[in-house]
Amino acid sequence: MITSRDIDHDAPDDGALAHSRGSFFGRRKGHKLRSHQADLIDNLLPHLAVGIETPAPEKLTELFDDGIGDVRLEIGFGGGEHLIAEARAFPNIGFIGCEPYVNGMAKILTQIEANNIGNIRLFAGDAAELLAWAPPRSLLRVDLIHPDPWPKRRHWKRRFVQDATVKAMARILKDGGEFRFVSDIDDYCAWTLSHLMRSPDFAWLAERAVDWQQPWPDYTMTRYGAKAEREGRKAAYLRFRRL
Repeated sequence: MITSRDIDHDAPDDGALAHSRGSFFGRRKGHKLRSHQADLIDNLLPHLAVGIETPAPEKLTELFDDGIGDVRLEIGFGGGEHLIAEARAFPNIGFIGCEPYVNGMAKILTQIEANNIGNIRLFAGDAAELLAWAPPRSLLRVDLIHPDPWPKRRHWKRRFVQDATVKAMARILKDGGEFRFVSDIDDYCAWTLSHLMRSPDFAWLAERAVDWQQPWPDYTMTRYGAKAEREGRKAAYLRFRRL
């Protein structure tokens, strides 16, 4: 359970510098890819990849085919269950999925091909660099679902949520846009609340406990989330609006 005593509003943010320099922490490759997965990495991914080597377009909608009105970002999409479900449910919204883990990228490419999904673009790198590259006021929403909590204190600087990334999200989110965060790790939920509540650019949307204790309507549960529930770990579902 999240309480006010869990939130350290004066906690030092020693990770801001790491993110500002584009550092990335995490595993990039696991088990060997199957032949078709490797083929998708070689041949499909280049057509969907967001390249940050050149300047960003004036609007991120330009990364997609005609008919896309807004763009959302999911950071660390894992197996891709949530991202695929959202893209299919909202065909007029463009989705950028950020995932440096090669096996996760291969999994989502398989689903994109199988379902003929055209409104997803992919970035296989550090999300902090993507945030710095994107034009201001270009995203409708940013999702961070069950991120690595980096539980050891000496690794807290590796968590994605830092003062620097909160500022970066404030820059690229439209007014009224949202940052949504899901985790079953109480410490990381309190950490995220601390960072977002001390930002002048965001407001926490919860008005009562049920607002963060239960998923928002039409939320797609990930495999990790389902496993956490089976093991008795309750997640918090946090929504923050860009002011």
